[in-house]
Amino acid sequence: MPAEKIRVEVQGRSLDLSNLDKVLFPEAGFTKGEVIDYYTRIAPVLLPHLRDRALTRIRFPNGVDDKSFFEKNAPAATPDWVRVETLPAPGSSKARETVDYVVADDLPTLVWLANLAALELHTPQWRVGAEPDLMVVDLDPGAPAALPQCAQVALLMRDRLAADGLDSFPKTSGKKGMQLCCPIAGKQSADVVSDYAHRIAAELERESPKTIVSKMAKKLRPGKVFIDWSQNNAAKTTVAPYSLRAQALPSVSTPLTWDEVAEFADGAVRRFSPAEVLERVDTYGDLLAPLLKGGPKLPV
Repeated sequence: MPAEKIRVEVQGRSLDLSNLDKVLFPEAGFTKGEVIDYYTRIAPVLLPHLRDRALTRIRFPNGVDDKSFFEKNAPAATPDWVRVETLPAPGSSKARETVDYVVADDLPTLVWLANLAALELHTPQWRVGAEPDLMVVDLDPGAPAALPQCAQVALLMRDRLAADGLDSFPKTSGKKGMQLCCPIAGKQSADVVSDYAHRIAAELERESPKTIVSKMAKKLRPGKVFIDWSQNNAAKTTVAPYSLRAQALPSVSTPLTWDEVAEFADGAVRRFSPAEVLERVDTYGDLLAPLLKGGPKLPV
């Protein structure tokens, strides 16, 4: 039978939503309709972090327990009102010179993507036509290291970056690790940003070799936190703040306060559900709003 569709108006755009009762997170019974509802309600704080950034989606048409696929190119049936930017594709796995990226600047586009079961939203550290305006480091724990160890390393990195005049803002990855995001001036290449992040990661590894690793080799990671400086490569993307993550239970890449990071370091391990994140936004607003205002040049 054809999927039941419901036509809705979102800020003047007509969209056909389908299969709203389809369960996409079976362990929680969390449906596509709830995914759309979450993205609609979180949009005021999410959209500023997506605006003007080429969007990579991870789609789960039959839910998180089934197959997924990365999608960079705009789908064939993309509405004509969705912003699409044709951009170079560095590091393309399909040897493409360019990709027609979706750019999610508005709520109708976000709802359209949610209806396609684009559960995870990933962005680069640069805006369309500009140099990177963010530096991101991913803190990836190698078992038995976990989120508390990530938090400990995050605090060390915060202090080291502050010594260079950089403010850093933490968030959970929504899975096992964390990310630190730093607003920068947007006047230096991705190579410069990667080189700086690599240098700081290697410095912290030298100071704490039993707990930190900056080298890419996976065999070096067990029991340590890998500071992944390579996230700043022009071909890399990072999960957007407030994006859902494809876990058994729906979780969110969640902005944190530094007080919370200190609590994590003491063992108060937390992942946050969509409902909790909406409540946090009511309480804190957007903890990552400073990322939108720019920052200093990196020291080289």
